[in-house]
Amino acid sequence: MKLGFIGLGIMGAPMAGHLMAAGHELFAQSRSGVPQGLLDAGAKACKTATEVAQHADIIFTMVPDTPHVEEVLFGENGVVKGL
Repeated sequence: MKLGFIGLGIMGAPMAGHLMAAGHELFAQSRSGVPQGLLDAGAKACKTATEVAQHADIIFTMVPDTPHVEEVLFGENGVVKGL
């Protein structure tokens, strides 16, 4: 399955890694960039949340707080624009 993951910090990166280990294709985006370990495992880095949404069937977000969720979903380069 094609999965999207936005927010690859201390919690998101390990979760994304487990999804890839389970055999899923991963499209990833994070403010700090996609960790090299995920790229080495086959994750595809996306520049924006919009791009993640254009490729993924299901999208996970792991961001710190409500304003970040709002930006990731509804901002200028948000998920909604890529659906």
